[in-house]
Amino acid sequence: MNTHANDKTGWPGMQFGIFTVSDITEDPTTGRTPSEAEKIRDAVTIARHAEEVGLDVYAVGEHHNPPFWSSSPTTTLAYIAAQTERIILSTATTLITTNDPVKIAEDYAMLQHLSGGRVDLIMGRGNTGPVYPWFGKDIRQGLPLAIESYALLHKLWREDVVDWEGKFRTPLQGFTSTPRPLDGVAPFVWHGSIRTPEIAEQAAYYGDGFFANNIFWPKEHYQRLIDLYRQRFAHYGHGTPEQAIVGLGGQVFMSANSQDAVRQFRPYFDNAPVYGHGPSLEDFSEMTPLTVGSPQQVIDRYAAMRETFGDYQRQLFLIDHAGLPLKTVLEQLDILGGEVVPVLRKELAHGRGADVPDAPTHAARVRAVYGDGPAREARPRANRGDNLSGPSPYQDVAAPAGAAFGVGASR
Repeated sequence: MNTHANDKTGWPGMQFGIFTVSDITEDPTTGRTPSEAEKIRDAVTIARHAEEVGLDVYAVGEHHNPPFWSSSPTTTLAYIAAQTERIILSTATTLITTNDPVKIAEDYAMLQHLSGGRVDLIMGRGNTGPVYPWFGKDIRQGLPLAIESYALLHKLWREDVVDWEGKFRTPLQGFTSTPRPLDGVAPFVWHGSIRTPEIAEQAAYYGDGFFANNIFWPKEHYQRLIDLYRQRFAHYGHGTPEQAIVGLGGQVFMSANSQDAVRQFRPYFDNAPVYGHGPSLEDFSEMTPLTVGSPQQVIDRYAAMRETFGDYQRQLFLIDHAGLPLKTVLEQLDILGGEVVPVLRKELAHGRGADVPDAPTHAARVRAVYGDGPAREARPRANRGDNLSGPSPYQDVAAPAGAAFGVGASR
């Protein structure tokens, strides 16, 4: 089998990129609202340009209601994969609660193959309550549903033949998810949460990554979740707290002159569907990591993030929302890729702990399993970093290695 261990996704250290929430919003400066078709085409243009300016990651969210367009992330990312060469394609949220874990296993393994391993996922429960009944689920069961569904997904990617029974879906008997993960290594998973310690615990239990979107609340709010994740990551035997895999979101708008940035962004902020008609731009910028100003102000703000969160592996920025036109978004990308990220790479590499792991890539994870030899078609017996030993807070007994996380059972 031809391993992808020598592909172009193996950058050391940190990854920088952008994520989109896929909103379709009126431009408050012109009164024009783009069509769904236009916004979908724009997303492809933005992702391609992100690669051109040297960013590492493009991530798209998942929504099933207006005013959002991204109901099918795998279709979107597969199309982008065909038009790019090296950028990692991720989800900003994959709804682990309302998507069938069997279908997630199949779709993202397929995307792995089509992209040459340039794919990972951020698992989340989403923030749209009505999505649960639309897909036949009960929002009151959101957390146990998330825990059980991921336990099954984790198993489907790591065992060729699965027997499984849980509470929220029909049992599986002798089931094989196809295609199998590329090179026998499952896509890397981040667990995303803005308020739920159980999700930080889940990420730690599996030794997966934890992603905090870091855009709505003060950074100290996210610090509590990340500190919990780091402590429990070590508790479950995956490494030291400093070796836990952390990702952060962020939000910026830049101009050479900070006053121009504020003047240009203010109407978009004031009318944004997420936070418009609430706190002032100045108050929100003080309370949250939103940074509207010069490139140097962005560099200073985000270089200081590790003072709060420690060394981390991924930094994504939101830059394309609230009705900002494509031309402006591409200009923001030019500044981000040309002036901000190169400096942040150096700043955050300086003094980085020797034991801090690099950002996860498919190539690096293949090497961790197989060394420098060729990957095999057969699933390896070697441990792939899935050390699930240690007591689970959701069980009365210690969780055996490989067990489902708190709910569901193997037969």
